[in-house]
Amino acid sequence: MSSTELPSSARTVVLGAGIVGNSLVYHLSRLGRDDIVQIDKGPLPDPGGSTGHASNFLMPLEHSKEMAFLTDDSIAQYDEMGQFTLSEGIEVARTEERLKEMKRQLGSARSWGQEGRIIGPEEVKEKVPFINGEVIKGGLYQPNAGTCDPLRAGEIMRERTEENTDGYQIFPNTEVLDLHVEGGEIQAVETDRGTIEADEVVIAAGLWSNKLAKMADKRIPLTPAVHQLISVGPIDRFEEKEGEIGYPIVRDVDTQMYERMHGNDLEVGSYQHRPIIYDIDEILSIDEAPLSPTQPPLTEDAFDQSMQDALELMPEILDDPGAGIRHEIDGLLSVTPDGMPTVGPMDGVDGLWACSAIWIKEAPAFGKNVAQWMVRGYPDVDLHASNVNRFHNYGTSDTFIKNRGAEGYKKIYGIVHPAEQWQTSREVRTSPFYSRQQDLDARFFETGGWERPRWYKSNEDLVRKYHDELEGLFRADEWDQRWWSPTILGEHLHMRDHVAMVGDMGFGKFDVYGADAVEFMEKMHVGRADVDVGKTVYTPVLAENGGFVSDLTFARLGENHYRIITGGSVAGSDLQWYRSNAPDSVTVVDKSEALCTLGVWGPDARNVVDSVTEEDMSDEAFPPYTAQHITIGEVDAWAMRLSYVGELGWEIYVPAAQGGSLWDTIAEAGEEYDIRPVGMGVYGATGRMEKGYRLFGHELEVEYNPSEAGLTFHGTKDADFIGKDAYVEALEEDDAAKLCTLTVDDHTSSDGTRRFMLGEEPILDQDGNVLIDDEGRRSYVTSAATGPSVGKHILLAYIPSERAQEGNQLQVEYFDETYPVTIEVVGSRPLFDPNNQRIRS
Repeated sequence: MSSTELPSSARTVVLGAGIVGNSLVYHLSRLGRDDIVQIDKGPLPDPGGSTGHASNFLMPLEHSKEMAFLTDDSIAQYDEMGQFTLSEGIEVARTEERLKEMKRQLGSARSWGQEGRIIGPEEVKEKVPFINGEVIKGGLYQPNAGTCDPLRAGEIMRERTEENTDGYQIFPNTEVLDLHVEGGEIQAVETDRGTIEADEVVIAAGLWSNKLAKMADKRIPLTPAVHQLISVGPIDRFEEKEGEIGYPIVRDVDTQMYERMHGNDLEVGSYQHRPIIYDIDEILSIDEAPLSPTQPPLTEDAFDQSMQDALELMPEILDDPGAGIRHEIDGLLSVTPDGMPTVGPMDGVDGLWACSAIWIKEAPAFGKNVAQWMVRGYPDVDLHASNVNRFHNYGTSDTFIKNRGAEGYKKIYGIVHPAEQWQTSREVRTSPFYSRQQDLDARFFETGGWERPRWYKSNEDLVRKYHDELEGLFRADEWDQRWWSPTILGEHLHMRDHVAMVGDMGFGKFDVYGADAVEFMEKMHVGRADVDVGKTVYTPVLAENGGFVSDLTFARLGENHYRIITGGSVAGSDLQWYRSNAPDSVTVVDKSEALCTLGVWGPDARNVVDSVTEEDMSDEAFPPYTAQHITIGEVDAWAMRLSYVGELGWEIYVPAAQGGSLWDTIAEAGEEYDIRPVGMGVYGATGRMEKGYRLFGHELEVEYNPSEAGLTFHGTKDADFIGKDAYVEALEEDDAAKLCTLTVDDHTSSDGTRRFMLGEEPILDQDGNVLIDDEGRRSYVTSAATGPSVGKHILLAYIPSERAQEGNQLQVEYFDETYPVTIEVVGSRPLFDPNNQRIRS
């Protein structure tokens, strides 16, 4: 134990002294936080977590924008501390499929501003002479890759924290026994050395984070998993090089492995073996563990295939009779249900934060961005994909975490399609329409835990019906058509011509009550909240910098009663945002699972709905963008007349127990109009894109403002709201970029196949240079989908303002080839039905 006495209170307590916790306290101190206490159960400088054993290399290229930006920033931070060694890196390809994937990786690299190029086996061997060039077809060279010393970096960060503030204390060898919560707020941390009161507590304890969260009756969805590693040496060839590493890091990604020089050893790491998932209570204590708690002995039978593959790739090194295995472990690291970290404020306990499941290569940047989030309310990098609340109302059970963690483990070096679906732990959340959708042979995709039809196999006849109109829009390439069906296009055209029903969209639904509900809703939204009862409002939700926290629709149900409707995948993070900002006089009630939603849209929607409602559904009685209580058959419902697909119709909400009755009533009434259930491929892709509707997490992120996104129709209201100053400034200044709708002019690839972009591809000028705006942001496809009604493949992208002119011709890069595109619309004007006559009909 430390001889220093634990203080009785602190403003901020950080649990964990690995690289994540150290990065966090350092950046908090840089932003002016003082009175910080850091606690870890283990000793310093290596407290026994994964920081002490995880392979310390940093390969920057990522498909994820968030992770790419964070990795680049982390490399810069390690380098500034003198703890980064540039070594270069190569991912080698054993298959043609992998080479194709590397072309896609290069596209992502250009979108995010990273460097890389594909090299042949000869150049791979020039850079790594001891590799077996006969078993590879090439490699993806990453010139900015290297290694770091996370333990020394952590020491430097703690030293700098002490320099930045007198109010920092660290307590190693201190075990957390409990987290005290009262009235929905964190109160104190109880340890084996005493209890410390705290205004905020951050759980940055790696593998142990979920165990600590459970002390506050919360969960952080992560679990320990094994990453196997051996070290072989001494290697005579390596004696010729100085330092820790003198050759590029090699990732043998087709075998889920890596090999790298580490002093005079070759370190071989593997994710190839069967997933080995631990219960946290199975991990030995510091006193019991032979090496450390996160370094149990190697499970040798699980490493057999990895050893064979490593021998095949690097026989000259691993067959050296003078070398042997000098170190072998089952290194423990954290895995989550979707492979992303878990960070941010935790819903239900004010002052409790998560900063967990973060690897060494992103840790300093996560520390910086979470510190910004804590101090000023938003980070530099949009962290929505890592938000700890994203598994709201599902996905936090031990069974779910282990199932998805094991499945995701196999994808760490895998080729993962952008639309790829999880196979384990399905049917966790199903709507009351689910059995009826199964009967119609729906193809379900899962979002936010909800099983939602993407398309219906029962609608395949629509492809034949509309075949001539769809000519040129069918996808020939296997990658482009994976997790996609032309039935989506047929369903889309049927909706445009007749009527369709969509159920359930899996929305987050929150009711807001209280004496100060109006003032609260004004504070939270750009759009005006003090509207007539029954009015709906689509609005941005902003951070203080004027960037997006969310975008959603609310309706006023009564004098002090509102209903918020938001996307299902962000329901947890949005709920936390509203609850954390609500005063005591306002209550936010989650109704996400209590209510189900059925959308009915198309030219015949009014004929269908009016035939089964007790109320008048005419345009005069039920105008667009309003909401009313109605009765459909025997079901009391609440409906909003609006549309995400650009058609006449309603979103109809009923208690989940009555959803089946609602479905049957609408389906029967629609028979004479050939009503069809259609999937989210229409609702969230083809219909949305034809209307140019923005989507949070794609077009709308914290680094863009409503003016750039073309969402300025609200003007500026008198009432104050979060981000108002930045919003007003954005309206008054010239936009650095503008969100544009582009269409692909020619889909023909070099081999004659028609290709269809899926999203996140770089946008180039005619000379092949990626467009970059005055803020340094690069242009890339934020969303992509085929628009059957306009006969074109549609892309959304932010374009530098000086280039954002309708008719301008640019290029998009896809799998290392370029395709001509044209800017069709600058701003939010829809490509289809630009005057919204259909919605208002």
